[in-house]
Amino acid sequence: MTAVVTSVLGVAVLLLVSAIAGVPPSRRYVTKSDFYTAARAVAPWWNASAVGAGFTSAAAFLGLAGLIAGHGAPLLWYPVGVVVGYVVLLTLVVAPLRRSGAYTLCDFARWRLGSAAAGRVVTGVVLLIGVVYLMAQIHAGGAVLNVLCGVPPWVGGCALAVVVAVVAIAGSTTNVQAVQFWVMLAVLGAGALALAVAWLTGLAAPPVADLPAAFASPYGPGEARGALGPAAGDLSPPGVLAVVLASALGTMGLPHVTVRFYANPDGWSARRTVVAVLGMLGLFYLLPPVYGVLGGLYAPGAPADRMMLLLPLRMLPGVPGEVLTGLLATGAFAAFLATSCGVVVTVGGTISSRVLGGGVGGLRVTVAGLLAVALALLRLVPHANSLALVLLGLTIAAATLCPLLVLGIWWRGLSTTGAVAGMLAGGGAVAVLAGLAACAPEAVGAAGRYPALVAVPVAFAVMLAVSAATPRRVPPGEAEMMARMHLPERLAHHLLDRSSRGTDHSPD
Repeated sequence: MTAVVTSVLGVAVLLLVSAIAGVPPSRRYVTKSDFYTAARAVAPWWNASAVGAGFTSAAAFLGLAGLIAGHGAPLLWYPVGVVVGYVVLLTLVVAPLRRSGAYTLCDFARWRLGSAAAGRVVTGVVLLIGVVYLMAQIHAGGAVLNVLCGVPPWVGGCALAVVVAVVAIAGSTTNVQAVQFWVMLAVLGAGALALAVAWLTGLAAPPVADLPAAFASPYGPGEARGALGPAAGDLSPPGVLAVVLASALGTMGLPHVTVRFYANPDGWSARRTVVAVLGMLGLFYLLPPVYGVLGGLYAPGAPADRMMLLLPLRMLPGVPGEVLTGLLATGAFAAFLATSCGVVVTVGGTISSRVLGGGVGGLRVTVAGLLAVALALLRLVPHANSLALVLLGLTIAAATLCPLLVLGIWWRGLSTTGAVAGMLAGGGAVAVLAGLAACAPEAVGAAGRYPALVAVPVAFAVMLAVSAATPRRVPPGEAEMMARMHLPERLAHHLLDRSSRGTDHSPD
């Protein structure tokens, strides 16, 4: 009961602070594009907090801590891949993408390829990635409520979806996500410190297993290793490589991450934001190993998504453990809310602008629809692992939007036909392999377990080959486009009018 009360109070404070932070400073916004990009007046460190909140999700944190408890240090390859992804994003994408003047990935495709059809394909990919990411967050949030209150995970997921819908459309998502990131980091950091001190000083209960014995399967009854799980928990070299490849290349294709860099006033500030994100992610990913090691000692065999919340009472029975459980639930809720809000606003804004003509009413309808679709699909795969769903979303992004961004920014020979064919080939390969791996894993073997190792090279190869075979489908004016993306911003601004500024529907 104490854990429930603590978590309710913590969540209430979090929602109150988020509501205050989310009030948009309307006097700062002169035009619609100013509103959608926070008037490009967000400081690098504050914008980095919002970016970090979009990536340090509850699904990734809970799942990673649980998998480390079961498999040990090799699972740290996942955060390594994330850090590599942000370095790649900083090096290859951030500044050129800003200079293009296209505020969303869909707008970039339409501008760079001169094709509305290409924009529609990217819109579909963005929708798919968003739904998969929401499935991961709702699954993790349902697991938290299941541990705290005993309600079925799908009931908890429905309740949390309502909260996300209300918070996401209530105000400034940049401020909301930034505040939630620091709340999450403070709460989870304090919990890790308290548990580590209790273990080191002997205040905790005796461990139920020694460390080597704890490195067994983290999956409890009913949880399947291969359920929509591209290499999650696989410590073989191909499994590690698949995780690193998906997280490194998929990062740049996450729509709710890339869109944040338009809130900076210039390219230099955007690059500083990426550097700040790297530091913040470094702090955040120091925590899962602490929970993972302690979980291996005190909660061996616990389900991966629930291990961290079961840990405090295993170590500190009674009121101290219940209070810590409530605090950790608050931190997990902050992580869930921050990522989910970023995803639904970014993806919802993109879809509503293309289908419903934009506007607040269209955004509300789209946000509700996204959450409903994610809930419905999650009912079809109730035993999926949260981290595996995150990796699936990253794999889709790596096999579709990553090749589009890299080749669209750095190769003037990219044709409209080649770009569309490459995205369809990469996304189709992921869908087929992941589906077969879930239904008939013996039929696809290693390719189904490691879809990133197959789909990403296929996407790049098809995009290059088809573009080379269709030079007449290279959009006119590619030289001016390349100059605008690669010249310093003050010079590129004079080459072409930023015609795409009026089409932005990204979050503020």
